[in-house]
Amino acid sequence: MTKKASLSSAIIIGLITFLCFTGMAAEQTPTQPNILFIMVDDLGKEWISCYGAEDIKTPNIDALAAGGMIFNNAYSMPSCTPSRTTLLTGKYPFRTGYVNHWDVPRWGIGYFDWKQKPNTTFARLMKDLGYRTFATGKWQLNDFRLEPLAMQKHGFDDWAMWTGCETSKDKTHEKKSTQRYWNAHINTKEGSKTYKGQFGPDLYTDHLINFMRKNKDKPMCIYYPMVLPHTPVAATPDEPKAKGVLGKHKAMVRYIDKMVGKLVNELDELGIRERTIIIFTTDNGSAPPPRGVIGTRNGRKIVGAKSTETEVGICAPFIVNGPGLVPAGVETDALTDFTDMLPTFLELGGGTPPSDLIVDGRSIAPLILGKQQDSDRDWIMAMGYGGAKLDAQGVRGVNDFSSRIIRDKQHKVYINNERKIIRLHNLKEDPWEENNLIDKTSPELQQALGKFQAVLDFLPEKDARPLYEPRAANPWDRNIMKKRNR
Repeated sequence: MTKKASLSSAIIIGLITFLCFTGMAAEQTPTQPNILFIMVDDLGKEWISCYGAEDIKTPNIDALAAGGMIFNNAYSMPSCTPSRTTLLTGKYPFRTGYVNHWDVPRWGIGYFDWKQKPNTTFARLMKDLGYRTFATGKWQLNDFRLEPLAMQKHGFDDWAMWTGCETSKDKTHEKKSTQRYWNAHINTKEGSKTYKGQFGPDLYTDHLINFMRKNKDKPMCIYYPMVLPHTPVAATPDEPKAKGVLGKHKAMVRYIDKMVGKLVNELDELGIRERTIIIFTTDNGSAPPPRGVIGTRNGRKIVGAKSTETEVGICAPFIVNGPGLVPAGVETDALTDFTDMLPTFLELGGGTPPSDLIVDGRSIAPLILGKQQDSDRDWIMAMGYGGAKLDAQGVRGVNDFSSRIIRDKQHKVYINNERKIIRLHNLKEDPWEENNLIDKTSPELQQALGKFQAVLDFLPEKDARPLYEPRAANPWDRNIMKKRNR
């Protein structure tokens, strides 16, 4: 072989090698977007400056809104457990039975049971699509003392969760387990332990970052139900001298914003920002005084309205951001609620809900990807507040039929425990719900009432009970009939 021929062969071999290598690299790069769902605990729009909050600045959250999509009409549920089970399953509380708050580590019986197919979570379904799944923050739906691998069974590959208050005969342990902030009590695959002298939000975020670093070359679905800024309020590492409920609350909100910025910076550092969709929202409105706060939004004083069916209590801040994926600078009046998240995640990942799994929500993926200008929702619903109760069969809602609200872009109705519409509001003319129009007879209002009545007629006459395998009461359980969970 001549020297010229040898050189040509080397070039060809090198070119083939390069093409093979780049082809393998392309094959290994995930085409499915990462999903980072951040849900803070007890925070209304009056504490997010891009929603008109005047008493605080949240620059990192505002940047997500400016570079993405901000929703005006997104519903959570009124309180903790209903919001979380709705989000996880894509079902309204009347189907899951979690129509009231139920703090499992505190009250025991009535856990969120992975063995029941209707309780299938988005995490399990995303794993089927090849996603690596992770959760960090607040859970409270299982007792990790009895079910140490509950998170894995719900579909999460890894986790770092505040356990929730673990009621115990050992009062020292009980006090330790309440800590979600300083000296946080956190459950991981290695078990539960107290991290003395450390601030929980830093630990949850650091666990999340470690997971992203290990899995950056794979598609990831990450659920971050933050513990902030739920009471009891706490001083943060950045503002250790913060005083009073309001001062500490503001410090905690600023720390939320800091954690959001830290996660965005990490995504940039890992080179995966442009294939990551971030959703920022809250589980319900802010807590009311005296434990909670009053904020100012667009010139109006807003009293925290957690556990109410008012717009202040359930119309959540909801921001979607993903450079190159989600259109920037969009403000939308599209309707969505937490039932939509499961089908949305699945569509973003290239899948659909199983045909044998009931899902109440509809995917908003086409909307957030800029393929549609509106969602497919004609109405959204919220329900579920107050404490649940026990009877001879176990956990159940306080009423056979829980009160709820239904709304579209203009009108909203309140439905009581007797399945009757008792309030009607025109939210475009009366956003603060001060004028009940139920007795008005205009054709427009009668048409709206007819629409909502048709939805109500479709709903079951009785709410379901939570699905779980019964078990004996734990020796540390509190008596729910004597002392209500807060």
